[in-house]
Amino acid sequence: MLISVVIRTLNEARYLGELLESIHGQDLGRFRVEVVVIDSGSTDGTLEIAQRHGCVITHITREQFSFGRSLNMGCEVASGDILVLVSGHCVPRDEHWLRLLCDPIANGLVDYTYGRQFGGAESHFSECRIFGKYFPEASAVPQEGFFCNNANSAISRAAWATYRFDEDVTGLEDMELAQRLCRSGGKVGYVAEAGVYHYHAESWPQVRRRFEREALALQKIMPQIHVRRRDTVRYICSSIWQDWKAAWGEGAWLRHALGIMRYRFCQYTGSFMGNHEHRKLSHAEKDKYFYPS
Repeated sequence: MLISVVIRTLNEARYLGELLESIHGQDLGRFRVEVVVIDSGSTDGTLEIAQRHGCVITHITREQFSFGRSLNMGCEVASGDILVLVSGHCVPRDEHWLRLLCDPIANGLVDYTYGRQFGGAESHFSECRIFGKYFPEASAVPQEGFFCNNANSAISRAAWATYRFDEDVTGLEDMELAQRLCRSGGKVGYVAEAGVYHYHAESWPQVRRRFEREALALQKIMPQIHVRRRDTVRYICSSIWQDWKAAWGEGAWLRHALGIMRYRFCQYTGSFMGNHEHRKLSHAEKDKYFYPS
């Protein structure tokens, strides 16, 4: 059975070589693998790295680009029975990652899987806490609900061909597809053992824009969500306090205190900007998505 690993790239030279070396070193078992890179205009050596590793390379212009469209174009070029979607700034934790991520699909248990994510040594403290919230230690195959994340995921070709990624959403194309899949009786699974290190190298404005973009996309997926100004203030204060307590317990408060404040401020002001015009949601459901713990 052929796996196609589809990687979206834009100036991913820093980690792409390590990712590709890890893919080629995977313990595949019954699987075979190809790698497809869909690039949107890299200028930092990304394409040269992909060429050296024998990747199939295709291109999308920045004018054409959306997260869903780039994935659809990459999947169209791919030949695999299972399509693995991984960010160019993610690196697998071990040589079993690819097989473990794909086994539940190959065995007919689910249509769509996603794996655990960890921060690295240079990751923001608060981002590592977010990874801990959304990617717990225990697997769930299948899981309840439609949460998933394309930084580290796999989908059967049949499921992708049926649903395809929405090319208009500003992010969360993974959850949008998974929602439609689950409504039609499909299943999503979380494979905690298939972990990657997820490295973000973002400026503070980029952090804010990422959360704003995702909140805009969430309006289509969960249009009832509405975050008010007082919610935003509450989330900022609560998340900073909780992160500070966690950092203090790890003996790292002095090193991370300011970064925690800046990260959580960017996160929740971005989320507010992308979300505040939408309808109200119940207090409990709103907190489930946005609250830091």
